[in-house]
Amino acid sequence: MTDKSTWKGYFFVGISVLATSNVYLFSKAALQEVSLFQFGSWWFFFGMLWNVLFNVIRGKINCIKKVDTKGRWLLVVIGLLEVIGTGLFFFSIGQMENPAIVSFIANTGPLFVGILGFVILRERFKKPEIAGMLLTLSGAFILSYKSGNGDGIFIHGAEYVVLSSLMFAISSILIKKNIKRFDTTVLSLNRSLFLFAASVIALSLQELPLVIPGSAFTNILIGSILGPFLTVYAGYSALKYIEASRASVLGSIKGLVVLLGSWIIFGTLPLVYQIIGGSISILGVMMIGLSKSKARFLDIRYKIFKRNDH
Repeated sequence: MTDKSTWKGYFFVGISVLATSNVYLFSKAALQEVSLFQFGSWWFFFGMLWNVLFNVIRGKINCIKKVDTKGRWLLVVIGLLEVIGTGLFFFSIGQMENPAIVSFIANTGPLFVGILGFVILRERFKKPEIAGMLLTLSGAFILSYKSGNGDGIFIHGAEYVVLSSLMFAISSILIKKNIKRFDTTVLSLNRSLFLFAASVIALSLQELPLVIPGSAFTNILIGSILGPFLTVYAGYSALKYIEASRASVLGSIKGLVVLLGSWIIFGTLPLVYQIIGGSISILGVMMIGLSKSKARFLDIRYKIFKRNDH
């Protein structure tokens, strides 16, 4: 993989981070006014619409026909994983007061990606990576801890974020393992279609109205451009150029952006121990990423040395 391709991966991760950070904020604002299934129906309807329009303009909508039978079954599995993971993600945002906490706890994602990468992709762990994983777990534990009296020792909703991160990690590994089989267009449309269908079915079963307040509609409209469209497209594009673990690691800095946005928009900040936990989790994730970057640098230097030696 060339340096140019790697920088393309970093660029797409950067776009994904900025878009994802705003997703936390716009979705939190909308979920304060509407139910999860009302939100999902509109959110993913617009997400699917933007995806279709964008790819029709690019002339790439026909690439869906090129997916083989095995690829179609994989798309079903990936779509179901995305439905579970995304549903849990937005449910936790609706349940937890500060979306920045959700973002920080979601840093367990690289931990799961690393473990699954070891099991499925045969990626190896080094000591700094193991230390980073332990720090990430410690940070997540501190973030999830519930101070004061009450039932349980963890804040309500933390478990949904962790499960959501696990689902996304499994999905990321499956996509990375089969990335040459699918075009980014297919993955983006598949995700939007599954999530829209699931939301509409749930909305019908709950007999909830489709009409929502104008302010919630505006937040969903803006957020849907950033979330189901830009975040997903940029995220899947990044996986074409850099490792799943590295993309996940770089994405962890979104917590800082969400923290700032939560303070500006909602006037809320995490408690001191939660900020400490969030910082520890980010440090852990960065250790994992730096270790992988160093390993790749040494591998490239070795190859150059061997080439010159001959």
